[in-house]
Amino acid sequence: MAHDGQDHSMTNSAILPDLLDLTKAALPPVAAIVETATSKLRDATLDGDRVSGAKIEENQVAAHALSWLATYDEALQQMQGWAERLSADGKFGETEQLIHQIAFGEYLWQIYGGIPMSQGEIIRLQDIGLSQDEMRGLMEPAVMTLCQNGNTQAARTRLVVLMQEQSANITVGASGLDEELEMIREQFRRYAVDKVIPNAHEWHLKDELIPLEVIQELADMGVFGLTLPEEYGGFGLSKASMVVVTEELSRGYIGVGSLGTRPEIASELILCGGTEEQKQKWLPKLASGEVLPTAVFTEPNTGSDLGSLRTRAVKTDDGYEITGNKTWITHAARTQIMTLLARTDPNTDNHKGLSMFIAEKTPGTDENPFPTEGMSGTEIEVLGYRGMKEYELSFDGFKVKAENLLGGEENKGFKQLMQTFESARIQTAARAVGVAQAALDVSMQYAIDRKQFGKSLIDFPRVSGKLAMMAVEIMVARQLTYFSAWQKDHDKRCDLEAGMAKLLGARVAWAAADNGLQIHGGNGFALEYEISRILCDARILNIFEGAAEIQAQVIARRLLG
Repeated sequence: MAHDGQDHSMTNSAILPDLLDLTKAALPPVAAIVETATSKLRDATLDGDRVSGAKIEENQVAAHALSWLATYDEALQQMQGWAERLSADGKFGETEQLIHQIAFGEYLWQIYGGIPMSQGEIIRLQDIGLSQDEMRGLMEPAVMTLCQNGNTQAARTRLVVLMQEQSANITVGASGLDEELEMIREQFRRYAVDKVIPNAHEWHLKDELIPLEVIQELADMGVFGLTLPEEYGGFGLSKASMVVVTEELSRGYIGVGSLGTRPEIASELILCGGTEEQKQKWLPKLASGEVLPTAVFTEPNTGSDLGSLRTRAVKTDDGYEITGNKTWITHAARTQIMTLLARTDPNTDNHKGLSMFIAEKTPGTDENPFPTEGMSGTEIEVLGYRGMKEYELSFDGFKVKAENLLGGEENKGFKQLMQTFESARIQTAARAVGVAQAALDVSMQYAIDRKQFGKSLIDFPRVSGKLAMMAVEIMVARQLTYFSAWQKDHDKRCDLEAGMAKLLGARVAWAAADNGLQIHGGNGFALEYEISRILCDARILNIFEGAAEIQAQVIARRLLG
């Protein structure tokens, strides 16, 4: 095909001819631009022959721009892989083709013209030091054709017509996962529709804890031991299965989707860093839901800077005494154990003197949320993400048994925690995909039902266009998330991919919720409509498990290192 730049979108189909060849041909120019940008920024941040952290900070906007650029590159690569696999299986239908084409058309244009890091921060290639001449590397025929004719109104409108015709499908477009994972998805989608969605908004409005009965049902369904080895009472399933479960439960309600996050983090800490005795004692109880954990890391004045935390653990004859303050502790009141990070070496002021503890406590009640001696807590009232509640905790001589020092070794806590970050970020990306999908679900239904000027809202191009872009970006974030899980399942380092999936997924969830509320108009601002909750829930995704800025910084350091 001659990529002549002519408008093919208004011919018989909104789909471009030779689409997979076009999108494949668009990838090398993007990779070349990423390479040029990385090289330029590396030169700007070198101190001698090493990349300097201080210089990365001096060039922070450029560094974060590079992170987003590389994330887009990876996202497009994963979309191409998804499309080619579906095509080989005979499943690359019109819906999938439109999603693929719109994704490439939009993201290629953004790479050239400006990527939104947030609503008020657009980064451009010149921010990383590229000249106009270097940017012309993107002016390849395939890129230009996709930019010109990929994300057209005709394509978006047609996609939304297909979305309405295929509304019984669980996802918009084939996920690309195998049959077993799709069966898992169906099971948890049914559970969310039956048990979660009818109650989620009331739990949110009343600011109630998710009922223990729901936690027990999730435990019975194996959610808390999903990826744990069978020898420790788990199911030994893949991280990909955890992603699918998290996605569908979060689509019902982020609080329910997040119930599995705490056991996932606690189990991985113990599995990777614990002694055999600790594994045998705690992992089966975590897997069965007999023991509920909470993660106790963050402090009031440290935020993302865990290396400077000040809560101290002093050795005694029979264990340790913990003194200090922690904040943003999710589900703290009714849990039995805390994975607690504290400073065991008072002569340090960085991550080297930290240790991890499996700190036991008595679950609280509404009247007395923190009955254990040596600790107290107050609830932090929050906008969204309410089903487990957030707390600030104070420890004053709180006792931990010596046998509960993770791994039996002091000053290994930060390293142990780092081992869990990949899984935590993959799961957060999955939560983001689920929340974005929830926004699409309720907004599409509202757009169909709501009549204005004699027709449904969905018949107006700017409304259908919003819905189309939600569906497209959800698939992009989904494929990036599945790829990071695949890397993890194949024992490959995936902190970069997990970080990218989390970075993009959180922005996609916020955009979907914000656009969904806009489709609802004034009703979206009313507390009685679910989209108001989804907006509040979506907002946290850009902050927890590494704020977007921290995430971009981490990605940049990996790219430059």
